[in-house]
Amino acid sequence: MRSILIILTLITVNVAFIQGQSQANLRLEYINKYKNLAIYHQKEYKIPASIKLAQGILETAAGTSRLAREANNHFGIKCKEEWRGARVYHTDDAPNECFRAYKSAEDSYLDHSLFLSQRIYYVSLFKLDLLDYKGWANGLQKCGYATDPNYGRKLIQIIEQYDLHAYDKMTAIERRPVYDDIYNVKPNQPRFPDRIVLKRRIYETNGIFYITAQPDDTYAIIADDARMRLKRLLKFNEVTKERQLMTGDIVFLQNKKKQASREHLIHIVRAGESMYSISQIYGMKLKSVYQFNKLKGDYVPKPGDILKVRKKMK
Repeated sequence: MRSILIILTLITVNVAFIQGQSQANLRLEYINKYKNLAIYHQKEYKIPASIKLAQGILETAAGTSRLAREANNHFGIKCKEEWRGARVYHTDDAPNECFRAYKSAEDSYLDHSLFLSQRIYYVSLFKLDLLDYKGWANGLQKCGYATDPNYGRKLIQIIEQYDLHAYDKMTAIERRPVYDDIYNVKPNQPRFPDRIVLKRRIYETNGIFYITAQPDDTYAIIADDARMRLKRLLKFNEVTKERQLMTGDIVFLQNKKKQASREHLIHIVRAGESMYSISQIYGMKLKSVYQFNKLKGDYVPKPGDILKVRKKMK
């Protein structure tokens, strides 16, 4: 009998060890797969990469949860009133709750960044240092992101176990551009003979197509690549030909709209943003940002200011 108990104990210990190893491997795979995306979002939205990764690991069981597999939902975000996208139903705090569904993990990471940066509840987080992962983890719990009373502690444990805070100090790796016919320079008729032809990816926001500026880009170069009159491109982006482009600037290929898309009602201003850059983020007319907030043209936004980017939905 004693021998049987010893054997059963050894089996139990061995199974626990294998399960622990399996969980660690899954987490390492998740980190390796999404670390660059997390670093990119830290650069763009000022949310620590370590927090993004730890939340993704915790919310999805390192990418193995049903929400992650079937809905690409990596952060457990529920539908909320403003959500107009795809949805799935899953039992969490209550039976059959509505959760957001995405086309890709990248879309989930983007929605998570917008979810945190555009809600009043989380304003206090963006006053913290990007290297203060403990402040962010505990702050998420205090702000009500999750109902688990140990949520902050669990995030910190994951971050420290896998040294995720190291990613908070890294530079974002640029996304590789994808070829698109619209950007082929006409053969044998180059207007810019000394320029290396760059391949670009077309993005979309608010139903409008745009690209991001490459190093040494100008509006004239982009207009020529897109077979578009320079005057028209400048009008789409509400700028004059004297304005210089910075790498990563959004350049719209269509007219901007009067307001942001339905899922965006407010914007919480971050350091370095201007009224113009905010209008570009949402693909909306600059004058609309001023009008919605009853502000004059000389207003300069300050970090923490809350701006309306859409008329309140009825």
